[in-house]
Amino acid sequence: MVAPTRNVIRRDRVRERREPRHRGAGGAENFSSSFTALGLLGYDGAHVSANVVDLTSGLVLCAIDDRIVLPTASVGKVLLLIEVSARLTAREFSGYGILDKSLRDGAADSGIWQHLQAPSLPVADLGALVGATSDNLATNVLLRQVGLDAVRARTESLGLARTALLDLVRETRGPDDAPQLSVGSTAELAWLFGALYRGQVVDEVTSRRVMGWLSLNTDLSMVASAFGLDPLAHRAVDHGIQLVNKTGSDVGVRSEVGILRGPRAVVSYAVTVQFRDDSMARRLRSLEAMRTVGFDLLEYVH
Repeated sequence: MVAPTRNVIRRDRVRERREPRHRGAGGAENFSSSFTALGLLGYDGAHVSANVVDLTSGLVLCAIDDRIVLPTASVGKVLLLIEVSARLTAREFSGYGILDKSLRDGAADSGIWQHLQAPSLPVADLGALVGATSDNLATNVLLRQVGLDAVRARTESLGLARTALLDLVRETRGPDDAPQLSVGSTAELAWLFGALYRGQVVDEVTSRRVMGWLSLNTDLSMVASAFGLDPLAHRAVDHGIQLVNKTGSDVGVRSEVGILRGPRAVVSYAVTVQFRDDSMARRLRSLEAMRTVGFDLLEYVH
């Protein structure tokens, strides 16, 4: 009988049913404010999911419906960056290799390449654009280069069963298209970022490259809004904390996954909220709940 691989064992553990909790070592209360804020959204009809892990002790600090699969918008682009980085490590193509944008790659909304005159950019620069501004055009050009099937195969090889990049970025989604750009469970996403932090996704070089791209992220509007960091420059340690994160926004969806390192601890976290986006008040309540999670994270690591 063939012994199960580490990824298979981890995947089976992730699939096990777990009760929501927010207690730390010795029964001390942790993340009770987060639990309350997200719970109120749930009572209002939203789907909420959260997972926070202390990467030193391995203790799960917060687990709220962290096995359910929810839309995660642009968070799934991390899976594309992993595949691109792995190919750069294997030298299947060069980071200096030039890729052209075309009309079929066009996608509005996030990103700046659509506003630039440059018709072509190196592969590594496109990875930086995706990490920094979740660039939709750069995402589609990279997907055309590596293929969605390869991203899916890489995702499965990591043992991720409930997290996937489903499609390229589309301005409109028809009946024949995937209904979401990406989906995921917060348990798997928090594990993935923890593995990236440890250099365990494919290999250390691949993981470090992905973390470098993601460290450029300029979106601090959700969980990270509580950290007081400069959205345009936070790669270095600032008042003892350092952040690497990826966000996803769509109509009725807000999702964030990241690593927060402080003087006392380092944690991986993932929070997703799917809500009825029929009023500004409901949207702001969702963002405020995510910000509350951020305050709890900051208190824990700092």
